[in-house]
Amino acid sequence: MTILSSTRRAVVGACLALPILSLFSICFGQDHAQFDQALANISPERMLADVIKLSREFNGRQTGTEDDLRSAGWMADQFLAARVSLASTSVSGSVGGPIGPGETSLLTDGFLSTSWKATSITTTPVLQISTAQGPRNQQLGADFLPVLDSPSADVRGPIIFVGYGILDPAFGMDEYDGIDVNNCIVLFLRGQPDHYKGRISHADKVRIARQKGAVAYLTATGPVLSSYERRRGLTGQPSAFYGLTSELPGAWISTALAERILAGRDEVEPGRLGTAQEELNRAAGSRSSRTDYFGNLTWETRQGDGFLVNVVGTLPGTDPKMAQEAIIIGAHRDHFGRQGGLLFPGADDNASGTAVMLEVARVVSSAGLRPKRTILFVSFSGEEQGLLGSRLYVERAPVPLSSTKAMINVDHAGIGNGRLTVGLSGLDKQVAMAVGQEADLADKLDIFGFFPGGDHVPFKEAGVPTVTVVSSGAHPHFHRPSDTAETVNPDILRTTARYVLALAWHLANRE
Repeated sequence: MTILSSTRRAVVGACLALPILSLFSICFGQDHAQFDQALANISPERMLADVIKLSREFNGRQTGTEDDLRSAGWMADQFLAARVSLASTSVSGSVGGPIGPGETSLLTDGFLSTSWKATSITTTPVLQISTAQGPRNQQLGADFLPVLDSPSADVRGPIIFVGYGILDPAFGMDEYDGIDVNNCIVLFLRGQPDHYKGRISHADKVRIARQKGAVAYLTATGPVLSSYERRRGLTGQPSAFYGLTSELPGAWISTALAERILAGRDEVEPGRLGTAQEELNRAAGSRSSRTDYFGNLTWETRQGDGFLVNVVGTLPGTDPKMAQEAIIIGAHRDHFGRQGGLLFPGADDNASGTAVMLEVARVVSSAGLRPKRTILFVSFSGEEQGLLGSRLYVERAPVPLSSTKAMINVDHAGIGNGRLTVGLSGLDKQVAMAVGQEADLADKLDIFGFFPGGDHVPFKEAGVPTVTVVSSGAHPHFHRPSDTAETVNPDILRTTARYVLALAWHLANRE
């Protein structure tokens, strides 16, 4: 049975919640033997099969496309096969706020959706970098990737390096001081310098460049990485992403290409970009300069009408009072689809987290476990485009968020060093560790405070306690076409599922 075929409209179910934890005994409720059975029933092979299905058969699951809509139907079928009900309520209304206008209806089919325009690069993107000796085409994927919500591009201009691309007089930052970028292509580093205490987004940098007269932009990761970037295994390769602005065409280029542009020669001059970045990190001041290169960006962008669809399954609570509260286990399903002839399979990001969520739903149901609180399993779309699906859910929550006791977000759960990185807000670290001990994982946990990115963020902003679970170590295929099922480690999926199950079951049964 394919639920999707019966409706293409909206809708996701409910949410609920739990107060900040104090340090008391870890609670698994009912017969502990049933919980142990659920842990034992976790199947790495079944999760890997889900990862293969999601990463190979839905054309990259880009939000707003027919492919993502089909994946939503598949998710609904999987919930039903696991004997997990689809959330049901009868609230309807218009949606505004951060995700923009659209009509949303909460129906009985477990879908929460809103209309959405999918932006896609439809021709093979071209980036030429040239000197007086002539142009040289750069390699798509290795040297550059277009920013995926860029407008169509057919521009050429001299390339000007503008540091981090920041203009913020309140903090003494003007990296455009003394240099004219009108009708030029600007090159800026991703992130911001250590001394800068303001906040600036990629979209802010693009707006500044446009206001200064630039016709396009290039961005690159500098060779000087932060401790977080090193821990996550960030490389100098370009990655796919949405800039969340369509004001200028742009591309993420490799660190090596940025080195060549700054050096003014085709051979990489190691250290020059790093030296410039270190100077930028030490003190404010413009170190912008013209380069010897011209750039040429060419591609076509199109928009198509579609739907952003979340899917929600529910295991109703059994306690007369606590059943009105809920724990959410969420994972985003969307990825980048097919762009400019490249397929982005999204196996680790985030077919892996989706597979973990599905497996927890299966083993809880099959073991006959019945939570005191309701457990909701939410498959979000739109995460890659600014957390659209989770923001939609928070905006249209059919049960007050004040009743949502915790939100567990599972993302990037299939690659790494075998350990788990757990980020918390509003929940006690010692409880998170004690839950890990109950699942025989205490020696595999790295527990931190709040993580700034992911579908848990809108819930945290709304005052809901959150837990983020990702696999530790390097994720070298992050946002790249190489993020395939072959790179996913089933043992890491199993470790993640054991921890998510233990944590969710504790939260669902704690008095």
